[in-house]
Amino acid sequence: MSTQQTKKRFGIVGNSPKLERAIDVALQVATTDISILVVGESGTGKENIPKIIHQNSKRKHNPYIAVNCGAIPEGTIDSELFGHEKGSFTGAHDSRKGYFESAEGGTIFLDEIGELPISSQARLLRVLENGEIIKVGSSKAQKINVRIIAATNVNIPQSVAEGKFREDLYYRLNTISINLPPLRNRGDDINLLFRKFAADFADQYNTSPIQLTEEALHIIKKYNWPGNIRQLRNFVAQLSVIETERIISPERIQAQLPEISASGIIRYKDKNKADL
Repeated sequence: MSTQQTKKRFGIVGNSPKLERAIDVALQVATTDISILVVGESGTGKENIPKIIHQNSKRKHNPYIAVNCGAIPEGTIDSELFGHEKGSFTGAHDSRKGYFESAEGGTIFLDEIGELPISSQARLLRVLENGEIIKVGSSKAQKINVRIIAATNVNIPQSVAEGKFREDLYYRLNTISINLPPLRNRGDDINLLFRKFAADFADQYNTSPIQLTEEALHIIKKYNWPGNIRQLRNFVAQLSVIETERIISPERIQAQLPEISASGIIRYKDKNKADL
């Protein structure tokens, strides 16, 4: 499958060389079982890369499971990932498969890997080194055949230096890293995405799509977009709903875009405006 075919299949909008390079690398590594680390800021679309890899791999007919490591409470994450034996903790009335066992023969995507507790990192390292899991409450290792793709929006080397992430696990995961560029570095992709989202919301709300004047387009292309594609999509949704005029002026763009203070806190020019 070519890069252009891949973009069409997965609904990826943009022609940025860095974006296309990320897709190219994903297609190149798909036929292997190498562990992959996807790196990029929040909202850059990192979740697309493991899907591309899985769907172009020999594992594509087997399970694909995505897990947000940052959304699972620390006290239950080992059980969720690796399973548990009956009676291993209060409330464990039955044995249970974890995500790794459920993904047997397929691919597991560990999003926000930087949020994984140190104790869980040791268990994950065992999977990468030996292809084994040990369920909570068990002393017996169980062979597992799962490809691991991880993603992070944090600086893992810094987390390693701070003792929050195991160095050996980082090197195991980071055999090949795929970097997704932030939206602010993607040039005219901002315009393409704006138009795509405007058309989507016009269909959803049964109205004509909003459009930008040249000056308004210049502003959004120069804006920093700290929330990346996710922020842009929410911004277009907001404009599509609240703006009565379908041609959006620079003044309306400036009135609605948040400012970023030196501390990184988002402030809004319109005090009554809801968060993006």
